[in-house]
Amino acid sequence: MARSSDPIEPTDAAATEAVKAPKRRFSGRPDDYEDGSGAAAPISQPDLGIKGWFRWFWRQLTSMRVALVLLLLLAVAAIPGSLVPQRGADPNGVLQYEADHPKMFKVLDAFPIQAFDVYSSVWFSAIYLLLFVSLIGCILPRIGAHWRAWRGKPPKTPARLNRMAGFSETVVTNTEADDAEKREFAEHAVELAQGMLKKQGYRVERQGGEAVGKRPAWISVSAERGYLRETGNLIFHTGLVGVLVSVAIGGALTFNGQKVLVEGETLVNQLIDYDTVNSGNSFDSDSLEPFGLRLDDLEIDYIEPDDPNVNAIGQVKEYRAQTTLISADGSEESKELIRVNHPLRVHGSPIYLIANGYAPTIVIRNSADEVVYQESMPFIPQDTNLTSLGVVKVMHGLTDADGKETQLGLRGFFYPTQTENSSGAFTSNYPDLLNPVLTLDAFVGDLGVDDGIPQSVYALETTKMEQLTGRAIDVPSLRLTPGDKVDLPNGLGTIELTATPRYASFDVMQNPAQIWILIFAVAALGGLIWSLFVPRRRVWVKAIIGDDGITLQYAGLARGDDPSLDRAVAELREQHREAL
Repeated sequence: MARSSDPIEPTDAAATEAVKAPKRRFSGRPDDYEDGSGAAAPISQPDLGIKGWFRWFWRQLTSMRVALVLLLLLAVAAIPGSLVPQRGADPNGVLQYEADHPKMFKVLDAFPIQAFDVYSSVWFSAIYLLLFVSLIGCILPRIGAHWRAWRGKPPKTPARLNRMAGFSETVVTNTEADDAEKREFAEHAVELAQGMLKKQGYRVERQGGEAVGKRPAWISVSAERGYLRETGNLIFHTGLVGVLVSVAIGGALTFNGQKVLVEGETLVNQLIDYDTVNSGNSFDSDSLEPFGLRLDDLEIDYIEPDDPNVNAIGQVKEYRAQTTLISADGSEESKELIRVNHPLRVHGSPIYLIANGYAPTIVIRNSADEVVYQESMPFIPQDTNLTSLGVVKVMHGLTDADGKETQLGLRGFFYPTQTENSSGAFTSNYPDLLNPVLTLDAFVGDLGVDDGIPQSVYALETTKMEQLTGRAIDVPSLRLTPGDKVDLPNGLGTIELTATPRYASFDVMQNPAQIWILIFAVAALGGLIWSLFVPRRRVWVKAIIGDDGITLQYAGLARGDDPSLDRAVAELREQHREAL
């Protein structure tokens, strides 16, 4: 009878099969594992299918790497909008570009380039929507995971705490204590540490294990805090999505209108009354609340010439627009004050004071003494002393020396406090009306307003005009002070400067999503700050019951960078020792 230690002799059949079969060595690897000793077997990958490819695309789209790439692409895609005029913001500039570059315009305006409608183009919208979907795809799974972690328990105490941050241990030796006394002391130490961690805001759970083999019995408290770090992170990303959505909605429904008002003029809150208008694709003009705003007086406080600080003379202390708000039916009026950064809010439409200057009131009469032009024309300031450039265009009512109807263009400067520099040229050395002077150069001919290309009222096209006065032809410019009346050249008539009122430029805004943009932006900023200053920590206090006494171990673990973790564990250890 064979003993268990004797080898078992194989039969002849078994020996024959063993010789035929290749020798194999057990390695714990699958049968098709190739270790390089032989020819590699062909690898066969499963077909992903539509569902597999969609899952792969979704994982790529919702990754942080792709989100950052899309954010960078969005910033880059916005650059063309600042290089060429946009139809929504500068329609006249688009027409001018088409006239100047007809061939290039066709290329840039074609689909899908859409260079003159960048922010509503297909490619810009695609990047915007992909970024939006990517952020949502990142946030939703993280919210679920964060909710499960919030409701879960602290992690189990590691078997080897000496690998953790801030590890230290203390051995409490008492050879005379029995096992019951040692366990009682260990439970007391852990219970004390548990109470201390609770007071510090940790979520705690007591854990323990019995002696197994060479491993002694132990009791521990596992503590964790810092869940609000992830909460702040989620609030930041949710706020970012909210800002994107609000900006998109606001961009579609927004309205922005600018109007220049000379003292005494009135603004009516209707599209036809604004000088320039920018609005979203889905803006409805019927949503404008009807009201009127009259500029009564524009008050400006300057630092006076007698001020001891000569370098500050002429600087502005404050702008005050005294206005009258008029109801839709004109039955109610109220006095309102508008200052810089202190807008007047009417029916959800803030009205901002954005610019100011002088609008000389000019009266032009023809050779028959008939008034052909009478208007206060705003002049654009060129420096802090309000040396201002302006243009006057008279299209009808004037005839030249041959009796033919002609058009008159005047271009010149207004000096609130006129003086001469070292070269003899006029300039203004103070922005208030101490010595006002208006100088004008006269041009006659075709103003070009009938060519089909819109022109700015502040620019004069002189390519088809003849200059009559000015330094370029060595003929003195027309010079007027308030109340002066001088003759126009070539017997065209007379020109008179009757007054020099001020004007103010107002910006009326309407954006139904504006408050939401602010709310989400504040939420995103608060969540970001929150996530940066709340550390995510795990701390353990473990009592190991040995033959010679109790070993108390302290350790911590941070999720991310936490330079103060070692100090926090050390402080806990010292407080715990003192309490024991």
